[in-house]
Amino acid sequence: MTIHILKLCVGAESIDDLAEFQKRQIKRRKRPVCGTRMWPKRVDDVLAGGSLYWVIKGVILVRQRIVEIAQVRDDHGLRCGLYLDPEIVRTAPQPRRAFQGWRYLDPKDAPADLGEIKGGADLPEDLRRRLVELGAW
Repeated sequence: MTIHILKLCVGAESIDDLAEFQKRQIKRRKRPVCGTRMWPKRVDDVLAGGSLYWVIKGVILVRQRIVEIAQVRDDHGLRCGLYLDPEIVRTAPQPRRAFQGWRYLDPKDAPADLGEIKGGADLPEDLRRRLVELGAW
């Protein structure tokens, strides 16, 4: 059964910030990776089509398919690496409160990709975020 992972995108103010950070990662590592302290216990379920849903400034805005889970050495030492497909897929905005680490995200609770919903895909990110804050999305 597929399961997703939900994680805060710490330090990013926008989708563009995340994309720029990952471009630099790709130059060094060939693909983007998210290092995290805790390993998922449901590795097989995550690798069965799961994605990493990024929370940027309190709102889920994008996802990336998780292609591998393996060790990674980063600024914090040896940790769990969630290796990602470089394609960043915009999702329907969904507000989320801050939390520590990461959480599993059931597919039924995951926001739809913007391409799957009618209207709003061409709105600027800050306007979509504001609409979510107002409860109008």
